[in-house]
Amino acid sequence: MINESYFKEIEGLIEGDVDITEKTLETHSVDTSIFKVKPSIVVFPKNENDIVKLVIFARGKRQEGVNLTLTARAAGTCMSGGSLTDSIQLDTSRYMNHIIETGEGYGISEPGVFYRDFEAETMKSGYLMPSYPASRELCAIGGIVNNNSGGEKTLTYGKTEKYVSEVRVVLSDGSIENFKKLSIGELTEKVKEDSLSGKIHKNLYELISLNYEHIMKSKPQVSKNSAGYYLWNVYDKESGTFDIPKLITGSQGTLGIMTQVSFNLVKPKTHSRMLVIFLKDLIKLPEIIKEVLAFKPESFESFDDHTFKIAIKFFPDIAKRMKGNLFALGIQFIPEFLMVLSGGVPKLILMAEFAGDSEKEVDDVLTEAYERVRLLGYNARAIHSPQEAKKYWTFRRESFNLLRSKMRGLRTAPFIDDFVVRPEYLPDFLPKLEKVLAKYDLIYTVAGHVGDGNFHIIPLMDLHENKSIAIIENLSKEVYDLIREYKGSITGEHNDGLVRTPFLYEMYDEKMIQLFKETKEIFDKEYLFNPRKKVGGDLAYSFEHIDRTHV
Repeated sequence: MINESYFKEIEGLIEGDVDITEKTLETHSVDTSIFKVKPSIVVFPKNENDIVKLVIFARGKRQEGVNLTLTARAAGTCMSGGSLTDSIQLDTSRYMNHIIETGEGYGISEPGVFYRDFEAETMKSGYLMPSYPASRELCAIGGIVNNNSGGEKTLTYGKTEKYVSEVRVVLSDGSIENFKKLSIGELTEKVKEDSLSGKIHKNLYELISLNYEHIMKSKPQVSKNSAGYYLWNVYDKESGTFDIPKLITGSQGTLGIMTQVSFNLVKPKTHSRMLVIFLKDLIKLPEIIKEVLAFKPESFESFDDHTFKIAIKFFPDIAKRMKGNLFALGIQFIPEFLMVLSGGVPKLILMAEFAGDSEKEVDDVLTEAYERVRLLGYNARAIHSPQEAKKYWTFRRESFNLLRSKMRGLRTAPFIDDFVVRPEYLPDFLPKLEKVLAKYDLIYTVAGHVGDGNFHIIPLMDLHENKSIAIIENLSKEVYDLIREYKGSITGEHNDGLVRTPFLYEMYDEKMIQLFKETKEIFDKEYLFNPRKKVGGDLAYSFEHIDRTHV
């Protein structure tokens, strides 16, 4: 086997740790997706030089006909199986976890740094990297960049691609390149280099230039997208720039191994207030979205009646996560309990958070937005207390974790968990989606970034049952067909991984799929890095590796 054959060879090659113990292999065979893929070897590289040696080693073995590949992993919180492999897995969390530097408006980090630690450091200078996901307390910088993460502040600030200024990458020949935005003049000089990096710049520029119209026409017309390679982001004809970091971001480690990333940061607002809106139906959802967006909320989130019921049912767990007094928090929940008793559970709860640099500024906006919403006939609450706002954020953020921990015999199954459609389509789209879901008699929660039209559906399933595997395939196809009908994206934030790469044809035509393949080969002709993600997705392989042992 690979682990027995090459364990000693790799151990003698690098400074870091090499592990083939059953416990480590089992731990690294899963993330938060529905998959289980057991690596042959787990390597904890000590530094960039270790990664260079591993790349050269694995490349040499591949040239000898041995099927060795390298897949990077950080915190292991990916929901798409993006960092799972049956070959060599590189875990950067043990050693490559240093914050290199932070300052006024910038931060530089290694991939294994937890986001929570990075934010704590950048906030010492008063700056924030605002594209963190809901798993902000658990995820790491490597995953945020490789998945092009977004979250509750994406509506205002955009996704990670907007903040990555430079990426340091070990390429497929073992060379190192600091990718950054280039002017056309700088690009002209770069392509003259007799190096893999020079060839990458040259060949990628030619690929994009020759296919520019088709690439731009194929760009998903939604607020955010993580499906495929972001070829439309690289060459900006208007500004005359060529920005490969915007391609590396979101590429799930398929183009090289990232060892360091530099971010541009933002100065966050100092005060916030929340408007909560309770909808009995979805008929006028576009109207309320349009009205609220006019007040420019920093975040505009939602969760459905299933999530609401779970939060009420497991109230003590919510209270525990809020780290407050159970009785005092219970008093805060009285309006929700009364609402349920008097009018039933709302179909959708919307959370609009307004931010500003003074209390008066946010109070004025909140009051105006609240009065407008009430004038239109909607049930709403103006939340002035940060602690009460935290209650709703906990509902929104923790429903997935509550589901995972509380439903015996069932497990969360994220596979239709991240679609995007334009908000104006939601009244037509969501009822059709509900009809599709109703055919399968599933328990599920719906939460999302309603301002972006991005929703996360997490079903609960018994994956021991053969019918569950069939449901995953059939329901995926039906939902993705519906998304295509409304010109949406099958993933806004969570990326392709094992779960969606085989379905990329639902979003892109044959020519774009071929361009993705050519992009992969410009960087990694021998397919050394993270196979079956972005390119070459194998539905049979993915379904063979659905984790049917874990509950």
